[in-house]
Amino acid sequence: MAETTLSGPHHQILENDYASEWMGIEVLALSDGHATIRMTLRQEMLNGFGMAHGGMIFAFGDTAFALACNPAVPAPGEENNITVASGVDINFLKSAYRGQVVTAVADRRSSAGRSGLYDIQIFAADPGAEPDPEKPGELIAEFRGRSRTIPKK
Repeated sequence: MAETTLSGPHHQILENDYASEWMGIEVLALSDGHATIRMTLRQEMLNGFGMAHGGMIFAFGDTAFALACNPAVPAPGEENNITVASGVDINFLKSAYRGQVVTAVADRRSSAGRSGLYDIQIFAADPGAEPDPEKPGELIAEFRGRSRTIPKK
């Protein structure tokens, strides 16, 4: 995938992330332990009830989690390590629908050694709604991820 496919700040793990490319994820912000991303819900992301498939919301939150866990540019000596999920929980609070813009905000809460804890909030807003970085829509899901840093294979 070319860097230009996903706009906004660049992160090396997106270079070959075809799932995120297919979802149309846009990176809005990246910093140490933080990531903000967004995408628009398309028809093929809906379930039989006409609302966002839970797996799509989970995958979206998981991408934000991965971006927050892994530095965009690894520190010297860390190039051979990756940080992956050791476990996650998601709570679906409200439904989202076709055409809505979903935003995920991921933040590291704690890290110790090779383990970390991250909270990801997922919001949905109607298309054309005035963007508000403080509240990017209505909260639809809370995702909590536990991470582990391991050697890259």
